[in-house]
Amino acid sequence: MASFNKFCSQFSLSTHPLINRDQAWPARLGLLDHVWRADSLGTASVETIGTGYPDLNDVLPGGGWPCGAMTEVLQAKPGQHEWGLVAPALAALQSASPAGLVVLVGAPYCPFGPALGARQINMQRLLSISSVKSTVKNDGPAMLWATREALQCADVAAVMAWLPDARSAHLRRLQIAALTSGKLLFVFRPVQAQHDASPAPLRLKLAGTAQSIHNLQIDVFKRRGPLLAAPVLIDTRPPRLAALLAASKGRVHQHSPAPVPVPTPTPTPTPTPAMFDLSDILRKPLHALDRTASLQH
Repeated sequence: MASFNKFCSQFSLSTHPLINRDQAWPARLGLLDHVWRADSLGTASVETIGTGYPDLNDVLPGGGWPCGAMTEVLQAKPGQHEWGLVAPALAALQSASPAGLVVLVGAPYCPFGPALGARQINMQRLLSISSVKSTVKNDGPAMLWATREALQCADVAAVMAWLPDARSAHLRRLQIAALTSGKLLFVFRPVQAQHDASPAPLRLKLAGTAQSIHNLQIDVFKRRGPLLAAPVLIDTRPPRLAALLAASKGRVHQHSPAPVPVPTPTPTPTPTPAMFDLSDILRKPLHALDRTASLQH
């Protein structure tokens, strides 16, 4: 027991050369670079790449997507918003390292080349991996294997994997592979997985909006920092497309004809039966055949 107490005393915080007994605990912890306080946004210990959206960079640790860590993205339907979210970062990554490959694993749809080319993505350095679903009923293990192999490839710069059936143990292996390789890794899963355990240090939830200024709502519900008070709203449309849509909308309002006022229908008076005065009839000369009938009336 004495030897154990002597061992512990050697590693006591009070004997640390940067910490004195007279200092308060917050000040002591602030002297340790590797200690993160949960009430502040953590600075990423790995390299980051800017997202291309300043409002989103402000709420992410390190100011961008982490390299060497898994970023988990949840949305109701795959193939809706992921390209608008990650396209600026992928374009910047390809510009920095033109020889690097961007690997897609299990993409729900074939990417549309002209649209990605308009976002400055080099389609010649894009590799898509998929399984033959008509013959393979459960392709989850194959997609997990392909994702790990892509992360271990030296020519790969980033990996985007759609893994709806992945479990926490599977994601833990991918997190370790991303940490070892230092690659940019995005894993897309359904929104129902929000309450499942995940080793991803950064988790987002995407939803579209009906606003004309912002078309994507991002809820960062897991990060190295305090909880966000409100989701982040961004416009993922390219600047030229946004300007074209705004100009088209202005032309429609300018050339639209003015509404024609609809006249209010005037109510037609109901005809009333004519009233005849018998004295007028008696004053007129009567025919010989009508005289008797008139007198009887």
